[in-house]
Amino acid sequence: MAAARTFRVLPGFNLTLGYTLGYMSLLILIPLAAVFLKTTELTWGEFIDVVTAPQVVATYKLSFGASLLAAAINAVFGLMLAWALVRYSFPGKKIVDALVDLPFALPTAVAGIALTALYAKNGWLGQYLEPIGIKVAFTPLGVLVALVFIGLPFVVRTVQPILEDLDTELEEAATCLGAQRWQTFRHVILPILLPALMTGFALAFARAVGEYGSVIFIAGNLPYVSEITPLMIITKLEQYDYRGATAIASVMLLFSFTLLLIINGLQAWTAKRTGRDR
Repeated sequence: MAAARTFRVLPGFNLTLGYTLGYMSLLILIPLAAVFLKTTELTWGEFIDVVTAPQVVATYKLSFGASLLAAAINAVFGLMLAWALVRYSFPGKKIVDALVDLPFALPTAVAGIALTALYAKNGWLGQYLEPIGIKVAFTPLGVLVALVFIGLPFVVRTVQPILEDLDTELEEAATCLGAQRWQTFRHVILPILLPALMTGFALAFARAVGEYGSVIFIAGNLPYVSEITPLMIITKLEQYDYRGATAIASVMLLFSFTLLLIINGLQAWTAKRTGRDR
């Protein structure tokens, strides 16, 4: 008796994998390889001089530091917002839910102009913040505000489906066993949400590192103060220093890739530890 054949919707593993690799190569691998190939036109000494220039190093610190901090802030408040949207009913809930996606649809330049108008010295909020010593526009704090704004939806939309599927009976059982609210959250809810929360953190961080449009307006682009790495790359390109631009881009790419590998490794370890990878 002939063995039953397994029906597959897609045309087999080999062909599907070939299409996938070809598509990824055209969109991702080949452009990234071109960046590294252009960088090889520099000698090792020239490369080190470009990527370790004091002004460039200052942009690394601001871009990666602000991106990590913004992603961490979004992980906390994005979880709180997702929790409110899933667990509670309140007037205007649908409007708030729609506003979460606003940074996705809003052009980054518009977001930057709006934030600058809001936090500038004579802005709606800036006119009250600056007299008490809190200056947002044209400072690293302004960069952080812009990165938090554009990264929040990634955390909310990643955590929200997990919360919707989370059975409230688990919380009720923990309460019946004598667990306090914090114990229930720490030992029951958080382990389930942690993989999704780390995914949202990684997505928010990745978006923040490469953000340009919404940041340059509110940052002020002051050297050694509020200048981000993407702006440094654009400046090099405007000066027709293509090798210098690709050198900085390659370093930024390596840093970002390494950090994302670490975050994804932690996510996989957490999922395995909590049994969510099954």
